[in-house]
Formats: sequence, C-alpha cells, structure tokens
Amino acid sequence: MLRKIDCVMLRVPDLNAGVAFYVDSMGLQELWRDETSVGLGFPETDAELVLHTLHLPPDCPVHYLVDDAREAAATWPGRVRTPPFEIEVGWCAILEDPFTNPIAILDLTKGSRPGQVDVSGLG
Repeated sequence: MLRKIDCVMLRVPDLNAGVAFYVDSMGLQELWRDETSVGLGFPETDAELVLHTLHLPPDCPVHYLVDDAREAAATWPGRVRTPPFEIEVGWCAILEDPFTNPIAILDLTKGSRPGQVDVSGLG
C-alpha cells in the first residue's frame, strides 16, 4: 500500500524565511510554490520537504504516497483519523496504526505539481 515517502511537511511562520534557511543553509532547491506552501527538493531523492503555513496536525509530518488515498482509507483495517480530503495534487487522509501512530497518505490522482516527478502510474 505505501509506495514511498512523498514528503515531510514542516510548519513555518514565514515561507520566505523558511526557504531562505533551507535553501541557503541546508542546500535544498525550491521546486514549486503556492500561497501557503513551498516544495523543496533534496539532491539524492525525489521526496520533498514541504514548508507550509497551514494548520495541519503536528504529529504527522511524514506523508506517504499511495495509489488511491480514498480506496486505502476505505479498506484500512484500523481507525481513520481524518477521512479523505481533496488536495492540490489528489487526495489525502490520515490513518492510525494499532499503536495510535498517525499515517498520513496522499495520492497524485490529479497529477504532480511542476517540478515534481509523477510516479502515480509506476509500480
């Protein structure tokens, strides 16, 4: 079900300050940007660091790619913390494992953002 780590999401109070730190100090590259988020790329993986100003649950910064988040949530044998909701690139949901750890999943059913590699048809 889990295909790969898609992104790690970190909340920052200011996108420009966050980009300045992670690009200038950590060597990441800006891939895309919208009003509330910026995707940064690592040199050796297609996983992204997404800086955002949204009010998302702080306990699930890692988001895993799945083929279909709605189907995955519907067939999940455990608790679904947050039912599937639409996002820019597809659908997202937050599941819970038997140990109460959150598992954030997303799909790319609407396609990837510019700069992202679309792997939704692979595998």
